[in-house]
Amino acid sequence: MDAERELWLTGDPEADALLSRDLNALLIGMTLDQQIPMEKAFSGPAVIARRMGGRLDVAAIAQLPVEDFVALCSERPAVHRFPGSMGARVHQVCQALVRDWEGDARTLVETAPDGAELRRRIEALPGFGRQKASIFVALLGKQLGVAADGWQQAAGEYGQDGYRSVADVVDEASLQKVREHKKMVKAQAKAARATTDVPAG
Repeated sequence: MDAERELWLTGDPEADALLSRDLNALLIGMTLDQQIPMEKAFSGPAVIARRMGGRLDVAAIAQLPVEDFVALCSERPAVHRFPGSMGARVHQVCQALVRDWEGDARTLVETAPDGAELRRRIEALPGFGRQKASIFVALLGKQLGVAADGWQQAAGEYGQDGYRSVADVVDEASLQKVREHKKMVKAQAKAARATTDVPAG
């Protein structure tokens, strides 16, 4: 894994520096990346760290009563549009990391023998379905140099070249291209639904 790579996912130097040096932070950002802008989601770990005294401590989060951690996420400005459910989700992910991976996402990632197992491990985390797990595998492979055999196949379409997801965001311009791609995919899905919904004549 490339520890020297500086990620650009939020445009906030402090938040991006944390994501670059701490894989737990990156995983929590991915957990939060749902129903809010990407920059807001991936800024969440830095906000949580500040509210916890300057350090993102997965073990400390896991040990907190869930209602206390949700309260921390709910302070204004809230970490997420839905701080209750998503705060609880982050708490669950931290508990899973402590229980299964020594409290460190690096252990989860670096001990995976191949891309398929890496995706399976991520997909097993609370709130990570196949699509989100595939995107995170792509992010690890494209931007952090994770070299698990077959990671591109495990990432599916997100492992390909292009601007499909957060895995392809390296600056403001690429962020806008990813947004344009997502708009196009949504429009295509809407058009397909409309065609399907047309009653037979």
